[in-house]
Amino acid sequence: MHHPEENPWKITSEKSVYDNPWINLTEYQVINPSGNPGIYGKVHFKNLAIGVLPLDDDLNTYIVGQYRFPLNQYSWEMPEGGGPEGTDPLKSAKRELLEEAGLKASKWTELMRLHLSNSVSDELSIIYVARGLSQHEAEPEDTEQFVIKKIPFAHIYQMVCEGRITDAMTVAAVLKVQLLLSENLL
Repeated sequence: MHHPEENPWKITSEKSVYDNPWINLTEYQVINPSGNPGIYGKVHFKNLAIGVLPLDDDLNTYIVGQYRFPLNQYSWEMPEGGGPEGTDPLKSAKRELLEEAGLKASKWTELMRLHLSNSVSDELSIIYVARGLSQHEAEPEDTEQFVIKKIPFAHIYQMVCEGRITDAMTVAAVLKVQLLLSENLL
Protein backbone atom coordinates (compact mmCIF):
# COMPACT_ATOMS: atom_id res chain seq x y z
CA MET A 1 0.00 0.00 0.00
CA HIS A 2 1.18 3.51 -0.85
CA HIS A 3 1.71 6.20 1.71
CA PRO A 4 -1.37 8.49 1.48
CA GLU A 5 0.68 11.39 0.12
CA GLU A 6 2.53 9.39 -2.56
CA ASN A 7 1.20 9.48 -6.11
CA PRO A 8 -0.45 6.10 -6.89
CA TRP A 9 -1.05 7.05 -10.58
CA LYS A 10 1.39 5.93 -13.29
CA ILE A 11 1.39 7.83 -16.59
CA THR A 12 2.14 5.64 -19.61
CA SER A 13 1.63 8.32 -22.29
CA GLU A 14 0.16 11.77 -22.78
CA LYS A 15 -1.03 13.96 -25.64
CA SER A 16 -2.25 17.51 -25.87
CA VAL A 17 -5.74 17.45 -27.37
CA TYR A 18 -6.56 21.18 -27.19
CA ASP A 19 -4.60 24.35 -26.63
CA ASN A 20 -5.43 28.07 -26.68
CA PRO A 21 -3.94 31.16 -24.96
CA TRP A 22 -5.85 30.39 -21.70
CA ILE A 23 -6.03 26.61 -21.29
CA ASN A 24 -4.47 23.35 -22.40
CA LEU A 25 -6.28 19.99 -22.29
CA THR A 26 -4.08 16.91 -22.01
CA GLU A 27 -5.25 13.30 -22.21
CA TYR A 28 -3.19 10.84 -20.21
CA GLN A 29 -3.03 7.06 -20.58
CA VAL A 30 -2.59 5.85 -17.01
CA ILE A 31 -2.39 2.92 -14.68
CA ASN A 32 -4.86 3.92 -11.98
CA PRO A 33 -4.42 3.38 -8.22
CA SER A 34 -6.01 -0.08 -8.41
CA GLY A 35 -3.49 -1.15 -11.09
CA ASN A 36 -5.84 -1.01 -14.08
CA PRO A 37 -5.26 0.91 -17.32
CA GLY A 38 -7.39 3.95 -18.02
CA ILE A 39 -7.45 7.54 -19.22
CA TYR A 40 -7.44 10.84 -17.39
CA GLY A 41 -7.97 14.32 -18.79
CA LYS A 42 -6.46 17.42 -17.21
CA VAL A 43 -7.20 21.06 -17.95
CA HIS A 44 -4.15 23.22 -17.33
CA PHE A 45 -4.90 26.90 -16.76
CA LYS A 46 -2.26 29.29 -18.09
CA ASN A 47 -3.36 32.06 -15.73
CA LEU A 48 -4.06 32.31 -12.02
CA ALA A 49 -7.68 32.97 -11.09
CA ILE A 50 -7.69 36.26 -9.18
CA GLY A 51 -10.54 37.52 -7.00
CA VAL A 52 -10.98 40.68 -4.96
CA LEU A 53 -13.57 41.29 -2.27
CA PRO A 54 -13.61 45.07 -1.76
CA LEU A 55 -14.86 46.36 1.61
CA ASP A 56 -15.33 50.03 2.39
CA ASP A 57 -15.29 51.60 5.87
CA ASP A 58 -19.06 51.04 6.25
CA LEU A 59 -18.75 47.34 5.27
CA ASN A 60 -20.23 47.78 1.83
CA THR A 61 -18.86 45.70 -1.01
CA TYR A 62 -19.07 45.81 -4.79
CA ILE A 63 -20.34 42.98 -6.95
CA VAL A 64 -20.22 42.56 -10.68
CA GLY A 65 -23.06 41.04 -12.70
CA GLN A 66 -22.32 39.51 -16.06
CA TYR A 67 -23.49 36.82 -18.42
CA ARG A 68 -21.19 33.82 -18.10
CA PHE A 69 -20.83 31.98 -21.42
CA PRO A 70 -19.89 28.53 -20.02
CA LEU A 71 -22.93 28.54 -17.68
CA ASN A 72 -25.31 30.11 -20.19
CA GLN A 73 -26.63 32.30 -17.37
CA TYR A 74 -26.18 35.60 -15.58
CA SER A 75 -23.91 35.61 -12.53
CA TRP A 76 -23.26 38.01 -9.64
CA GLU A 77 -19.75 37.78 -8.23
CA MET A 78 -16.90 39.79 -6.74
CA PRO A 79 -14.46 41.37 -9.22
CA GLU A 80 -12.46 38.50 -10.74
CA GLY A 81 -10.17 37.75 -13.60
CA GLY A 82 -6.95 36.16 -14.66
CA GLY A 83 -3.37 36.89 -13.76
CA PRO A 84 -0.56 35.60 -15.95
CA GLU A 85 1.65 32.99 -14.29
CA GLY A 86 4.91 34.58 -13.28
CA THR A 87 3.25 37.95 -12.61
CA ASP A 88 2.77 39.18 -9.05
CA PRO A 89 -0.83 38.14 -8.26
CA LEU A 90 -1.37 41.33 -6.23
CA LYS A 91 -0.58 43.38 -9.33
CA SER A 92 -3.22 41.37 -11.21
CA ALA A 93 -5.72 41.87 -8.37
CA LYS A 94 -5.21 45.64 -8.45
CA ARG A 95 -5.76 45.65 -12.22
CA GLU A 96 -8.94 43.56 -11.94
CA LEU A 97 -10.42 45.76 -9.21
CA LEU A 98 -9.89 48.87 -11.31
CA GLU A 99 -11.04 47.25 -14.57
CA GLU A 100 -14.24 45.77 -13.19
CA ALA A 101 -15.32 48.01 -10.31
CA GLY A 102 -13.45 51.25 -10.96
CA LEU A 103 -11.83 51.00 -7.53
CA LYS A 104 -8.35 51.37 -6.11
CA ALA A 105 -7.41 50.25 -2.60
CA SER A 106 -4.70 51.33 -0.17
CA LYS A 107 -4.77 48.15 1.94
CA TRP A 108 -4.58 44.61 0.55
CA THR A 109 -4.79 41.32 2.44
CA GLU A 110 -4.46 37.90 0.87
CA LEU A 111 -7.54 36.04 2.07
CA MET A 112 -7.01 32.54 0.66
CA ARG A 113 -5.79 30.26 -2.09
CA LEU A 114 -8.11 27.68 -3.63
CA HIS A 115 -7.97 24.93 -6.24
CA LEU A 116 -11.29 25.45 -8.01
CA SER A 117 -11.93 22.05 -9.58
CA ASN A 118 -9.06 19.77 -8.61
CA SER A 119 -10.58 16.61 -10.07
CA VAL A 120 -10.08 17.88 -13.64
CA SER A 121 -7.96 21.03 -13.51
CA ASP A 122 -4.93 22.60 -11.88
CA GLU A 123 -6.53 26.07 -11.67
CA LEU A 124 -5.27 28.02 -8.67
CA SER A 125 -7.23 30.95 -7.30
CA ILE A 126 -5.81 33.69 -5.10
CA ILE A 127 -8.35 35.92 -3.37
CA TYR A 128 -7.72 39.26 -1.69
CA VAL A 129 -9.68 41.63 0.52
CA ALA A 130 -9.22 45.26 -0.56
CA ARG A 131 -9.74 48.09 1.96
CA GLY A 132 -9.17 51.84 1.89
CA LEU A 133 -11.18 52.17 -1.32
CA SER A 134 -11.28 55.14 -3.69
CA GLN A 135 -13.58 55.44 -6.70
CA HIS A 136 -12.16 55.82 -10.22
CA GLU A 137 -13.37 55.09 -13.74
CA ALA A 138 -13.88 51.39 -14.53
CA GLU A 139 -11.72 50.08 -17.38
CA PRO A 140 -13.44 46.90 -18.66
CA GLU A 141 -11.86 44.75 -21.36
CA ASP A 142 -13.65 44.62 -24.70
CA THR A 143 -15.04 41.15 -23.87
CA GLU A 144 -16.61 42.37 -20.62
CA GLN A 145 -20.11 43.75 -20.33
CA PHE A 146 -21.36 43.97 -16.78
CA VAL A 147 -23.24 45.87 -14.10
CA ILE A 148 -21.53 47.03 -10.89
CA LYS A 149 -23.52 47.20 -7.64
CA LYS A 150 -22.46 48.60 -4.28
CA ILE A 151 -24.23 46.61 -1.56
CA PRO A 152 -23.87 46.03 2.18
CA PHE A 153 -21.64 43.06 2.98
CA ALA A 154 -24.55 41.59 4.98
CA HIS A 155 -26.55 41.51 1.74
CA ILE A 156 -23.91 39.59 -0.24
CA TYR A 157 -23.61 37.17 2.67
CA GLN A 158 -27.38 36.64 2.52
CA MET A 159 -27.20 36.11 -1.26
CA VAL A 160 -24.52 33.44 -0.77
CA CYS A 161 -26.50 31.69 1.99
CA GLU A 162 -29.65 31.68 -0.17
CA GLY A 163 -27.78 30.25 -3.18
CA ARG A 164 -28.29 33.34 -5.33
CA ILE A 165 -24.52 33.64 -5.74
CA THR A 166 -22.91 30.40 -6.88
CA ASP A 167 -19.49 31.54 -8.11
CA ALA A 168 -17.06 29.39 -6.08
CA MET A 169 -14.49 32.11 -5.46
CA THR A 170 -17.12 34.59 -4.30
CA VAL A 171 -18.84 32.04 -2.06
CA ALA A 172 -15.57 31.06 -0.39
CA ALA A 173 -14.43 34.66 0.06
CA VAL A 174 -17.74 35.86 1.49
CA LEU A 175 -17.96 32.97 3.97
CA LYS A 176 -14.39 33.48 5.16
CA VAL A 177 -14.82 37.26 5.48
CA GLN A 178 -18.03 36.72 7.45
CA LEU A 179 -16.12 34.43 9.82
CA LEU A 180 -13.27 36.94 10.18
CA LEU A 181 -15.69 39.81 10.80
CA SER A 182 -17.61 37.81 13.42
CA GLU A 183 -14.34 37.20 15.28
CA ASN A 184 -13.19 40.86 14.84
CA LEU A 185 -10.17 39.68 12.86
CA LEU A 186 -10.75 41.89 9.82
